[in-house]
Amino acid sequence: MKKHIYILASLLLVSGIALAQKGNLKRANKLFEKRAYIEAAEIYETEDRTQEVLQNLADSYYFNTNLQKAVKTYRELFVNYGDSVDVEYRFRFAQALKGVEDYKEADVHLSTYYNQQINTPAFIELNDKTTPHTFQLAQVANETSTNSDFGLSFYGDDQVAFASTRNIENPSYSWNKLPYLDLYSGNLTDDGQLENVVPFSDEINTNSHESNATFSRDGKTMYFNRTNHTRSKIEEERIAHIQILKAELIDGKWTHVKELPFNSNTYSCEHPSISKDGKTLYFASDMPGTMGGFDIYKVAINDDGTYGEPENLGAKINTKHREQFPYISDLDVLYFASDGHLGYGGLDVFRSNLVNGNFDKPVNLGSSINSSLDDFAYSIREKDNKGFVSSNRSGLDRLYRFGREENILTKYLVEGLVQDKNNKELLPGSLVTLFDDAGNVLQDSIVGSKADYLFKIEPNKKYKIRGTRKAYIPQDVEFSTDGQGKHSIYLILESFADAEERVKQNEKGDIKVELDKIYFDFNKSKIRDDAATTLNVLVDLMKKYPTMEVEVSAHTDARGNDQYNLDLSKRRAASTLEYLVSKGIERSRLKSMGYGEMQPLNECIKEGICKEEDYDINRRCEFTILN
Repeated sequence: MKKHIYILASLLLVSGIALAQKGNLKRANKLFEKRAYIEAAEIYETEDRTQEVLQNLADSYYFNTNLQKAVKTYRELFVNYGDSVDVEYRFRFAQALKGVEDYKEADVHLSTYYNQQINTPAFIELNDKTTPHTFQLAQVANETSTNSDFGLSFYGDDQVAFASTRNIENPSYSWNKLPYLDLYSGNLTDDGQLENVVPFSDEINTNSHESNATFSRDGKTMYFNRTNHTRSKIEEERIAHIQILKAELIDGKWTHVKELPFNSNTYSCEHPSISKDGKTLYFASDMPGTMGGFDIYKVAINDDGTYGEPENLGAKINTKHREQFPYISDLDVLYFASDGHLGYGGLDVFRSNLVNGNFDKPVNLGSSINSSLDDFAYSIREKDNKGFVSSNRSGLDRLYRFGREENILTKYLVEGLVQDKNNKELLPGSLVTLFDDAGNVLQDSIVGSKADYLFKIEPNKKYKIRGTRKAYIPQDVEFSTDGQGKHSIYLILESFADAEERVKQNEKGDIKVELDKIYFDFNKSKIRDDAATTLNVLVDLMKKYPTMEVEVSAHTDARGNDQYNLDLSKRRAASTLEYLVSKGIERSRLKSMGYGEMQPLNECIKEGICKEEDYDINRRCEFTILN
């Protein structure tokens, strides 16, 4: 009887543990759904490492920028569950790896994700040479080490607005355990620091999040973000969406706060930025029709205060991932943050110029401003090349001031055309190769229809540029970047046919070296003395042009057995090649072919139909320039 009681007690204990674990997991999932990632992660760490647990645990670390733990957990997820894991987790795994600057492993996963080769170190090297500006960053002074500040914007002569968690009386945000965001204003000192920082009025700041203010040119209209107080259920998640509001400055007070008509309780609109003329508002949204997580949109502001239909900026700007924090400058340059375009890790800042009504291909602003973590909320006064950017590279969102100057590396380039020396015609399809001073190939390009090329180079180095083309003499030009950055080098190539009387182009376009006829003894392939004298002319020509490559071909007439003639021609061509090699011509520059009687030059294609001298025409060796 006692034994049965022990068994029953054990079963009840196991059952109780199982129910408790099930309850804990349910609570963790609920916290995860509410984006309370810190609390969710604490519970997930105590649960069995199922696929669902590992996915949510890794995401919890990732979304709170705990990237070392995110990397470890994503790796465990893929080791244990592999192909059953949704591909989007692979993207976040790669981003987490970039966050800890493990670009090698990140590129393995990104290459799989995009189904194409991704090489982030090569991108970084090239981008630093081509991005328009370099930046000098300094963190804006922060009164405490525990609050986050971000999203600074200008208004008035020296006033700015920004979002901050510094109000400790605000409720705590479950995502990161920091107080809810409020909007603050302040003044800029001459050295770019903030002073006289005060919160906006209670009509602007509520017990929800407010952030990302933008102002009209006259400073009397403000657009800003506010998070909904209630959550809407989208698929399996309950989300507090973000809306854009408008406020007016009347008698020194911000009032008449109104929601914009294209807001919704089923999607977010956020991060407004108003154009210099006040006629266009740019913003980010995940509204229906969005290509990815968030896209950049624009909407017309009509003269009567109404709004047009929001317009997605399209695939050149937006990707299947996040494009956020747009900022339109006074010069109509669009700056925005993205983790969908190739970058350094997390959100990077990009720029795109407005050209004929459309934005051109975005350019990453480079490693002097972007880090392996999130960099975003860029704003600038282009007249003095000074501005602000936000980043969580230090662990919390911080404001950084910057000065920028033109990237000197963009001034270092070599460009030019490839032309024919004699007729001055362009030579599309030519190969142009850039070498360093050790002879290593740095870049190469087949020139297009305009026969032009351009390579980015670096200061204080020596280079060689080479133009090559089939049946042309290569041209090498050496130059140095010690004294100047931009080099224009026209590569003028001369064809072998123009340079040498013995080189001719036939009606088929083949380039031949014309030599006296070579004779072989009957049924022999050995090079005779008279043939050697003729071949020495070719030896001298190939030594004169060390890059020339030649096919040696031997042909017979139509008399005799077909196979016999083919074999004999192969032996004679090979024997000719060996003679040239014996005279110092590299074997790699030569090719031998025996064609037998297959390529006659006249109509003598059968035995007994022609005179001896006509058959003799078809017995020959030919030397065709291959390169």
